[in-house]
Amino acid sequence: MDKIVLKATKRDVVGKKVGALRRQGKLPAVLYGHRMETTPILLDAYEGTQTLSRLTSSSLLTIDLDGKEFLAQVREKQRDYIKNRLVHVDFQIVSLTEKMRTKVSIELTGTAPAVKNFNALIHTGLTALEVECMAEDLPKRIVVDISGLAELGDAVRVRDVVLSDKVKILADMEDVIAIAAASKKEEVSAEAPVTEEAVPEEAERGKKD
Repeated sequence: MDKIVLKATKRDVVGKKVGALRRQGKLPAVLYGHRMETTPILLDAYEGTQTLSRLTSSSLLTIDLDGKEFLAQVREKQRDYIKNRLVHVDFQIVSLTEKMRTKVSIELTGTAPAVKNFNALIHTGLTALEVECMAEDLPKRIVVDISGLAELGDAVRVRDVVLSDKVKILADMEDVIAIAAASKKEEVSAEAPVTEEAVPEEAERGKKD
């Protein structure tokens, strides 16, 4: 597991006064969890934004708080979409001696033959899986190969995912991750066409009316 470190300092300023810190290039955050009370902290906005943009939903990082290190995970990021910048981050401390539960993003890989052969569309059901494991065994992402989707209706389910025996999947094994479905064009062409015999029958009724 690559060690990613963010330096932080304790923050005394809270509430509306935090805006002044942001204007000084600082990123307000909080650190909490595992025998630690919620602690307001402060990061360098540029460094924090650059580092956090490279992380997945299950990535772990080290918060260096005034020289003391805490292994943590991002739990929430608040963003100002007008100014396109982070305004606040919640970090939860992770224990190295207890199992953790978190969601890990799913990444689809490969090419499904059904797309080429049947003009199928690949519909995704799940984008992440909840897992339970020790921090050092937590995968950054779960890679799912869809190259086995050869026919319309073929699907990859949670039961098809192979992970380390140190990682327990908590999702329903029958849940669909990806499925090869017929496109709308294919669905329309599959409908029963109007028979030739139906045309003269309609015309005949028109003469009687």
